Amino acid sequence: MKLGFRIKHHFFSAFRELFVHHHGSLEFRAKIFALLIASNENVSVESYIIVKNFGMDIYKNDQDRADLLMLSTKELVKKVKDNNGLDIDTLISHIQKELKIVPRYAKKIDIDALKPILDLTYDEDTLLYQKSILEFLQKLKDETLKTKKEQIVKDEENLISKY
Repeated sequence: MKLGFRIKHHFFSAFRELFVHHHGSLEFRAKIFALLIASNENVSVESYIIVKNFGMDIYKNDQDRADLLMLSTKELVKKVKDNNGLDIDTLISHIQKELKIVPRYAKKIDIDALKPILDLTYDEDTLLYQKSILEFLQKLKDETLKTKKEQIVKDEENLISKY
């Protein structure tokens, strides 16, 4: 990565919420990727390449934004690995809480984008664990979107009954 980006990244790390457009969305995606990557004891560089390539796709070749997604993911994985106030269970809890606050983030859970990370796992137990995480994320996404849809229908019914 370019030196200019690294300097920008360190600056943005301190002030992300102010300077990064849709910061919450990017951080949510980073948490989703970090959850799956951190569940593997043997984290490979290829995992982060997958994240960056996904970032390039969704951010329409915006190099800085894709790098930021990758670096944010890397930071979260490092926190989990270093046991620095974050573990898998806490990460899951944060994801669940964010979905309760911002249900539209459920649409950002892209199981197909996460699956290539499983191809980098060679331990059978870890692979089963990662697959269960994917199943959990899919269920969480489906439930969140269903609840959101039910709430919209309920709101529409309430609105109609007022008139």
